[in-house]
Amino acid sequence: MVPHLITALTGPINELEARILDSMPAIERWFRLEWMEHTPPFYCSVDLRNAGFKLAPVDTNLFPGGFNNLTPEMLPLAVQAAMAAIEKICPEAKNLLLIPEQAHSHKTFYLSSVQQLVRIFTQAGLNVRLGTLDADVVAPTPVQLPDGSALVLEPLLRTRGRLGLKDFDPCTILLNSDLSAGVPRSLQHLHEQYLLPPLHAGWGVRRMSRHFQSYEEVAKKFAKLLGMDPWLINPMYAPCPEADTTTPAGLETVQAHVDAMLAKVRRKYKEYGINEKPFVVVKADSGSDPLGPVTVRDARDLADAFARARARAGDGVQAAPGPLIIQEGVPTYERVNDAVAEPVVAMIDRYVVGGYYRVHAERGVDENLNAPGARYVPLAFAGSHHLPRPGDKPGASAPNRFYMYGVIGRLAMLAASYELEATDPDAEVYE
Repeated sequence: MVPHLITALTGPINELEARILDSMPAIERWFRLEWMEHTPPFYCSVDLRNAGFKLAPVDTNLFPGGFNNLTPEMLPLAVQAAMAAIEKICPEAKNLLLIPEQAHSHKTFYLSSVQQLVRIFTQAGLNVRLGTLDADVVAPTPVQLPDGSALVLEPLLRTRGRLGLKDFDPCTILLNSDLSAGVPRSLQHLHEQYLLPPLHAGWGVRRMSRHFQSYEEVAKKFAKLLGMDPWLINPMYAPCPEADTTTPAGLETVQAHVDAMLAKVRRKYKEYGINEKPFVVVKADSGSDPLGPVTVRDARDLADAFARARARAGDGVQAAPGPLIIQEGVPTYERVNDAVAEPVVAMIDRYVVGGYYRVHAERGVDENLNAPGARYVPLAFAGSHHLPRPGDKPGASAPNRFYMYGVIGRLAMLAASYELEATDPDAEVYE
C-alpha cells in the first residue's frame, strides 16, 4: 500500500524534489566525501514531516526501534549494511551482546523490533544474545512474542573491564537503550570492548538543540550544493533556558521564546506565500519528557497547551525539569486511510535500510504522532533510485518521494555524526 497526499505537491517542494532527482550523482558524491571525513552513527532512525511546501526532520533517534516495521524485502539490505558496519569496527567479531531498553524489556511490540535486530545481525554472521539492565532478571528469562517465538533476556555479568553473559564474552556491545536515566555502572569504563553507540549518544548527556545546530550546518552545506534555501529542509529552532512552566514567571520566559520563533516562521511563510497559521513545538531539550512535545500556535495559549498535555499524560504528570527547545512546527499532510501519517527512515551505518509511516487516526497535522494509538505501515524503498519516466510530474511517483526521504534522513544522520564528534568527551582538541 502506498500512502497518498491529500494535497497536490505544488510550489517549492515540487521544485525541491525535481532538483534533488536531477542532482542525484552530485548528491551521492557529496555524501561519499562527507563519510570520508565523518563516521556515521552505528544505526539511527529519523522522523520526517512533509508539509507540501517543506520537508524536514523533527527527531533523530540514535537508539532506534521499529525495525519490525520494515518490509521483508528490505532485510537483505539491512544485513548488508550491518556487515559493513561491523567490518569497520571489528572485522573478526564473533559475539554480539545486544542490550535492549530496560523500560520496555517486557513489551512485546518493542521486543519484536529487537527480534528483527537479532535476525539482522545473526544473518550478518554474529552470535547474538540479549543482556538486560533490569536488576529483577537474575536468570535467563524467555519472553513470548506475538508471532509465537520467544526472546531470552539474560542478566549481565561484569568481570573487571569487560561486560558479557554467563559463558558469553562479546567483543562488541550494541545498546538499544537511550540511557535517559543516566549511564548504569555496568556500562562504564568498558575499555576492552566496542560499545555502540557511544555513551555520550544517550539522552542523559545528549541535547536536541545541539543536534539541530549540527543539522543546520549540514543543511546549509547541502543547500549550497543544490543552490536552494536551506529553510526548505531545515526546521528553525531556539534553545530555551530551564523554566518551570507551572509558574507565571516560567511561562513568561517560554512565551517570549515562542513569540520570537513564531515571528520568524511568519516571515518565511510570507516570503513563500504560504497561507497557513504557523505553530511551534515545545520539547524537553533532553529528548525525554513525560508530557511529550507540546504544540502552540499563539504564545498566549501556552498555559492551556501545557494543561491539555498534562491531562493527556495522566494525573499528576508534570513537565520534566530542564532546558527546553522551541522548534518550528512542520505540519504533515500525508494520509493513510484518512489518518495523519509521517515517514520514518531507518538507517544502519551510512545506508538507508527501509522505513515506515507512523499513522495516528486521533491526532492532527500539527501534533506529535509518536503516541499511544499509533500504528505503522511499511515503506518500500526498493526502486527509490529510479528516475521519473517521460511525462511524469515531479512528485507524481511515490518511489521518487522515497528517494527524497532517504536523502533528508541521511542529512540528519550526518548531522548526528557531527554532533557526536563535537560532544565526544574523549576527543582530542587541537588549538
